[in-house]
Amino acid sequence: MRLRAFLSPLGAALLLLIGPPLITTGSGAETGTNIPGLQFMVPNTPGGGYDITARTAAKDAEDAGLNHNIEVFNLPGAGGTVGLTRLVNDRGNGKLAMSMGLGVVGAVHTNHSPSTLADTTPLARLVEEPNIVVVAKDSKYRTIGQLLADWRKKPRSLAVGGGSSPGGPDHLATMQMADKAGLTPKRVNYVPFDGGGELLASVLGGKLAFGVSGISEYRDQIESGELRLLAVTGRERIDGFDAPTLQEAGVDVVFTNWRGLLAPPGLAENERAKLLRFVDELRASPEWRKSLKRNGWDDAYLPGDAYGRFLTEQDRRVETVLKELGQ
Repeated sequence: MRLRAFLSPLGAALLLLIGPPLITTGSGAETGTNIPGLQFMVPNTPGGGYDITARTAAKDAEDAGLNHNIEVFNLPGAGGTVGLTRLVNDRGNGKLAMSMGLGVVGAVHTNHSPSTLADTTPLARLVEEPNIVVVAKDSKYRTIGQLLADWRKKPRSLAVGGGSSPGGPDHLATMQMADKAGLTPKRVNYVPFDGGGELLASVLGGKLAFGVSGISEYRDQIESGELRLLAVTGRERIDGFDAPTLQEAGVDVVFTNWRGLLAPPGLAENERAKLLRFVDELRASPEWRKSLKRNGWDDAYLPGDAYGRFLTEQDRRVETVLKELGQ
């Protein structure tokens, strides 16, 4: 089996599609983007990628003067589809946005969610980042080569955890890694968690042989020595960390995850336009650019209708891979 890579290239065609960034000055009150009562919903537990993205976006928007007192709240469950259902049911609410990504795309299928991405208002894809392979500090695995050697010998006995349901980024990255390492993906003992925060406790507690997640979720634990970084799934190494890419380790995988924002369906056109302008100005702000660098995120901005087409494509790809895996 050869699983399809889930990359979102940012080539010249995309740049032509979205055009130059909107450069703004002044506060949200001056530009008309301030949305009183704005809320960001996080559809999984605190500490995961969706949570970090939403709280970073809220803080940066406030620091840039684009909005005031943005409320961020968590509504976890069913891989993000509990939050998705809440979003869809809040039809016409122009003061709510949900942080989400590839994990929610997969969870819609594996949890047979009655609500789908097609029921929402796409705002923007914001960031991409590579996944990472980590173990606890007292793990016997000190290199990715050691881990792969054991994994090939006894794939079912090595439990690997990810902060997403089957079809989500951590699951897909794991299965692609297994496939290219010569394992049968169906034999992989993958344990799903509802976000990177829940996954972290099991990795640190030695309940898993290794974990697969995003660099922004575990940067602090890696820097403090609580976690050992063995490899990254991106095309290049991550600045500041001494860990090879999977390709350098002989596993021909390049995988990046992405995250963005959705709004409820049925928005008035002026409310949709205001949310789109708000996200556009957030993306252009110096505060957000600093956060991209600090968190190791790549700018993957894709707004509005173009983001909607991207979501449709991702949905089809996830469905195909899940069928290949028999899930």
